[in-house]
Amino acid sequence: MSTEHSTPNASPSTNRFDAIVVGAGPAGSSASFTLARKGFKVLMIDRGRRAGTKNMYGGRVYSEPLEAIFPSLRKDAPVHRWVKAERLSFVSDEGLTSIEYRGGESKSFTTYLPELVNWMRAKAEEAGALVATEVRVDRLVVEKEKVIGVQAGPDTVYADTVIDAEGVNRLLLEGAWQMNVPRQEDLAIGLKETIKLDAERVNQRFGLEDEGMAWILLGSVTRYIPGGAFVYTNRDSVSIGLVLFLSHAVKRTNGHISRLLEDFRLHPKLKHLWRDGELLEYSAKLVPEYWRGFMPRRLSGAGLLVVGDAAGVLLNNGMTIRGVDLAAYSGYLAAETFTKAHAEGDFTSEMLSAYGRRVEESFIGRELRKHNGLEYIRRNPHFFDQYPRLVNSGLGRIFNIGLESPTIWKALRGAQKDVGPDAWTAIKDMYKIGRTL
Repeated sequence: MSTEHSTPNASPSTNRFDAIVVGAGPAGSSASFTLARKGFKVLMIDRGRRAGTKNMYGGRVYSEPLEAIFPSLRKDAPVHRWVKAERLSFVSDEGLTSIEYRGGESKSFTTYLPELVNWMRAKAEEAGALVATEVRVDRLVVEKEKVIGVQAGPDTVYADTVIDAEGVNRLLLEGAWQMNVPRQEDLAIGLKETIKLDAERVNQRFGLEDEGMAWILLGSVTRYIPGGAFVYTNRDSVSIGLVLFLSHAVKRTNGHISRLLEDFRLHPKLKHLWRDGELLEYSAKLVPEYWRGFMPRRLSGAGLLVVGDAAGVLLNNGMTIRGVDLAAYSGYLAAETFTKAHAEGDFTSEMLSAYGRRVEESFIGRELRKHNGLEYIRRNPHFFDQYPRLVNSGLGRIFNIGLESPTIWKALRGAQKDVGPDAWTAIKDMYKIGRTL
């Protein structure tokens, strides 16, 4: 078992720890840091060459939850740009309509996730955690219905509790708990490219002054497949990508799905923004889309806590996407639960079930429940097909005038006749949006 670092708390030969964390992403690194700084013997295992190399996300991180865990974040984290420009666009063959907000103080930033996670990993090591990389955990070791450790190849390592931060592909959990394979309806697929541009061109093309922009687009950018596109400005690059609801993507995509991302990059209304840039990377991954369907029925068992994507803590409310901060904070809550259990000397399922209550009572649970009504929008293709076309067709009639201009009502009625849906359906959908948002 190779290690990145050896600490006074543990050595590579140690086969017993207070806690073993599987996965060095935001959730696993936060849990490891929180436990190590309390003096616990912590082993964090990751199958990547370095912490974060197996991680993929859009490009933006909300800072407050991470600042509560890592107090020095604003001082020394690898922040590229603090986001101060928010843009939402509806794109169709008829045109592009955008709503933009620019504010003062920022509570989110752009970065490369491997850089951020590696920084978090370093903080965990500084606190005393041992990190083992390029190690694949094959199974959770269970004895008398209690998780007592992990097996990686010929090695077995033991702990009072294992924190599962393995991500959306929950192979360990499926093996230990006989969980059902996730449904397509509860998953999305994320596709991303990072395009190198110097900082001056990023600022000029997006109208920025070293601040960041987060841009969500709906409509033809996904070929009207339910989901959306995103653009995030980094220090000297741009991250672009798609998040598509998996069940719809499977039915409506012909050929390799990467072609959709290529079409987005070459979109005639957008390609000028990253022209002459250098493609740095392409990545793709499954992400939990509907938390209620994907979240395990229980987030803990005897000797086991489940955090991050494996726990389904990701929120896409159509205008913002939150994953890293929710995952990191779930790792923190798991560490706090372990601390209490250790004080009691009790790692039973009853004691560790407090973690699920902590998640439910925290901002994570409140946010997920608050936006649960978004499921109506996600399942309604009108929002990704007809409504973007309706907005652009109606505004085209208003602004592209000859001798006479139509009233707003007539312009929208004309667009509705051309595009649909019928007026009554549109009224019901707008009512649902109002209640949801």
